Amino acid sequence: MTTQQNGTVFVEISDFVLNCFVRSPSWKIWLSVPLSLLFLLAMGANAILLITIRLEASLHEPMYYLLSFLSMLDIVLCLNVIPKVLAIFWFDLRPISFSACFLQMFIMNCFMAMESCIFMIMAYDRYVAICQPLRYPSIITDQFVIKAAIFALARNALMTLPIPILSSRLFYCGENIIENCICTNMSVSRLSCDKATINRIYQFVAGWTLLGSDLILIFLSYTLILRAVLRLKAEGAMTKALSTCGSHFILILFFSTILLVFILTHVAKKKVSPEIPILLNLLHHVIPAALNPIVYGVRTQEIKQGIQRLLNKGW
Repeated sequence: MTTQQNGTVFVEISDFVLNCFVRSPSWKIWLSVPLSLLFLLAMGANAILLITIRLEASLHEPMYYLLSFLSMLDIVLCLNVIPKVLAIFWFDLRPISFSACFLQMFIMNCFMAMESCIFMIMAYDRYVAICQPLRYPSIITDQFVIKAAIFALARNALMTLPIPILSSRLFYCGENIIENCICTNMSVSRLSCDKATINRIYQFVAGWTLLGSDLILIFLSYTLILRAVLRLKAEGAMTKALSTCGSHFILILFFSTILLVFILTHVAKKKVSPEIPILLNLLHHVIPAALNPIVYGVRTQEIKQGIQRLLNKGW
């Protein structure tokens, strides 16, 4: 469709093309296999964790409900990105419609922020368990989990919804090639014939407000946990207390580290290959999703025992 503005005729585009690693075609070959394996691992491990928590009555506790929520977020994030990337790698299916692109953008921003929020809620859970153990059953209840899930969904959906809306309202003409494997806000808005200043400022403010506040509260929770642990005098109490939040801390550290590396690499993009930020962004959608259930399954005795009992029953 053609559009005329100020006497100039523009051709309005109707879809986008994801230019996924076209400058490095060899990357597609060696990356497709590990990416496929990580995707299958993430889907399988999270599915097993969800089934185990659902069927094992001993795991029907608030902490494991939060872990189930985290697994569901990981599954959605993987399904939102990885199948399309693999379709590009294997079948060169690079075109993506406007609606699919902006839907992917919303899910990516919303669910990534929700995952950060769940990590923050789980940090609070560990804080109460260690610093206020006698009050834990009265504070961390099923109702608390329901309210926390509603809060995470509402806060992050409302805060991230304007990002794809602002991006979709821009005028796109001529160039429709996205230099990315994913419909990120920055990659898409760069193709617009309009100024996307408000769009970019909002994403920056919303991103740092959501992720920044979560990281601050997580850091505060673990600072208070560490202070309480150092005061424990009973033999073995410190080791047991640290063990209860060890899995959670490992996952938070990995989630934050890979996100920080991605941000720093994106800022210094003139000094690194343009493919590196794209690769890091892609891996950030699948590696944490694959590691989360494995780390919890290995380090949490109750989950290991639950999986073993289900395997013995043959489900």
